[in-house]
Amino acid sequence: MDKTTRILAIRHGETAWNVDTRIQGHLDIPLNDTGRWQAQRLARALAARDTIHAVYSSDLQRAHETANAIATATGAPLATHTGLRERGFGIFEGKTYVEIEQTWPEESEHWRQRTPHWAPAGGESLLQVRERVTHALRELAARHPGQQIVLVAHGGVMDQLYRAATGQDLQAPRTWQLGNTAVNRLLWTPEGLSLVGWADTSHLEDNSLDEIST
Repeated sequence: MDKTTRILAIRHGETAWNVDTRIQGHLDIPLNDTGRWQAQRLARALAARDTIHAVYSSDLQRAHETANAIATATGAPLATHTGLRERGFGIFEGKTYVEIEQTWPEESEHWRQRTPHWAPAGGESLLQVRERVTHALRELAARHPGQQIVLVAHGGVMDQLYRAATGQDLQAPRTWQLGNTAVNRLLWTPEGLSLVGWADTSHLEDNSLDEIST
């Protein structure tokens, strides 16, 4: 029996706070118009080229709205999982990068240096996020041996999945993209996670995926 689960890991569509470089964390921010357009383009592309057996989403609406577009287009069942939430940023949530640096310079340094055990007040450390995300991944992937699933989540979750698949340390500088609605392809077996492809945004360039209005 094939124990491999193929995974399409996808960051949600754009929000107004993404544009403003404002930290969202667990705050429930909706997609903006661009994000909704991205989600529809993505959904049509996946429906045209992939067999999807299940869609799992963070319960935050920016991810869930993106996932719902995929589920509607592909006919795959959709379920939410809190393990796919963005990192909790506590007191940083709602603030821009500049505001964080000005208000909490010491804490901001820990954030920039990716200190593994450090957490903003009321938030999560990178170690906690890694444990939460990898646990959710194992739980969901193990349900679908021999199948392909979609996980719709957040930039911080995508970062953790890339590191897990490539063996990158938590403090290694990020050299990979985390674009809105980028498709990231992974393979999971009980032995671990591996990377197939990363940051595919070809659906955003394909004009044939625009909805035809009559």
